Amino acid sequence: MIHCYTGNGKGKTTASLGVAFRAAGYNWNTCIIQFMKGTWTTGEVEAAKNFPNIDIIPAGKGFYKILDDQVSEEEHQKAAQEAVITIQERIQSGKYSLIVLDEVNVAVSLKLIPTDVILEILKNAPTGIHFALTGRNAPTEFIEISDLVTEMTEIKHPFNEGQTAQKGLDF
Repeated sequence: MIHCYTGNGKGKTTASLGVAFRAAGYNWNTCIIQFMKGTWTTGEVEAAKNFPNIDIIPAGKGFYKILDDQVSEEEHQKAAQEAVITIQERIQSGKYSLIVLDEVNVAVSLKLIPTDVILEILKNAPTGIHFALTGRNAPTEFIEISDLVTEMTEIKHPFNEGQTAQKGLDF
């Protein structure tokens, strides 16, 4: 199965973390590779320390061109390419039943990695590995290849009222 969580509303990563938590309940090994995150300490990285069968790899250099981004485009691209290598290594390990590609949709839409690279990985993955893809602006090709697609729609968000992200709720 391939799940795709996209849209402008909050909850895409949260949904994939819920799937990872559920999979952990059945002793599945899960790998979460975070493309755009990596500079902030997040609750999910801390919580995963309590789940020996959930590995989280903050592979990115932080959000690209927003918030506190001080990193060059080349460094972001290099981090995304290294994340692709990590995906391939984790697939080849044969250890994982679920692989979450957190913010991969954003990495592709910002052209840090080509759509085709991720499509080839998904199409060539061995049977028995499930994937969850998250992030705004999912490419049409990801939507087409996915078995489940959910679009998060923003109706109201505290950020629009000037509130910043809340530790424990948003990160």
